[in-house]
Amino acid sequence: MRKNQMKKLAASVAAALLSTTMLSACSALSQAPTVVSEESSLHHDTDGSSAAVPGSESSEAAHSDSASGGRLADILERGYIEVATEPYFAPNEFIDPSKQGDGKYVGADIELARYIAEKLGVECRIVPLDFESVLSGISDGKYDLAISALAYTPARAEAMELSKGYYFDDEKVQYGLMVRTENLDKIKSAEDLADKTLVVQSGSLQEMFANEQVPAYKELKRVSATTDGFLMVQEGKADAVITAKTTAELYLDANDGCGMTIVPDFSFTVDESTQGTRIGITKGETELLQKVNAIIDEVVKEGTYASWYEEYKEYARSLGL
Repeated sequence: MRKNQMKKLAASVAAALLSTTMLSACSALSQAPTVVSEESSLHHDTDGSSAAVPGSESSEAAHSDSASGGRLADILERGYIEVATEPYFAPNEFIDPSKQGDGKYVGADIELARYIAEKLGVECRIVPLDFESVLSGISDGKYDLAISALAYTPARAEAMELSKGYYFDDEKVQYGLMVRTENLDKIKSAEDLADKTLVVQSGSLQEMFANEQVPAYKELKRVSATTDGFLMVQEGKADAVITAKTTAELYLDANDGCGMTIVPDFSFTVDESTQGTRIGITKGETELLQKVNAIIDEVVKEGTYASWYEEYKEYARSLGL
């Protein structure tokens, strides 16, 4: 999850990075990352089958509910459900470059999306977007579900309905910092970032950590994709990236010798009461929320999602992601 838990890689950079670049040694990672925005601050306040739908498009049916009322009724009437996701966050959602069309979108969250569609008796259409567009697309009612390793945050809970949690990481240390190995003696915790450049994925839980748990930094850079942040640190354009440990570990496994390390013995504090990866649904769509929660109860009780997660961790490793 991004999880209280990531179109990613603003289109071309994203696809190139994970479908081709990440299959090679990290020394070959030379593409410029997509920086969404930058902020300087000397002191930071701590207050079954699917059809791919282009991220820039949304069907008219996704914008309005049917006359019978409610998005669930609309989904059932039109015969498909549109699921927004940022497909560059293995093992939750990622692209298998060896596949074409619908089948290239894979991951534990993609399995969940297809399972929900199957239970509803409709087609699943994956809508690949950057992470911020996933969030805004659900808040604005453009898409039916956001299944993209979403963590609970108060801001998200105000902007959209959030489902029950469907995946809970057994590891207590879930989010941390990744730095160049040469800087391990200089960066041992968030307290060491006052004179450093920090990078986060825009709109993510990691950005919330930067806002709330990093006392000070020299500069904060926001990127479309966490993998862009990895690249910036690797190339010396940033000093540290806030990341989910699982994602960082997969990257390091695929890029042996890239000169980066997860800071040991440090993690950001996660509120246990809000743990669990969630599904985002447009505010007020309580009937759809209830249906989704019932399906989540099933996959959690039977351990189905946990099995998918482990399966796709190995799948991602096999692709070198």
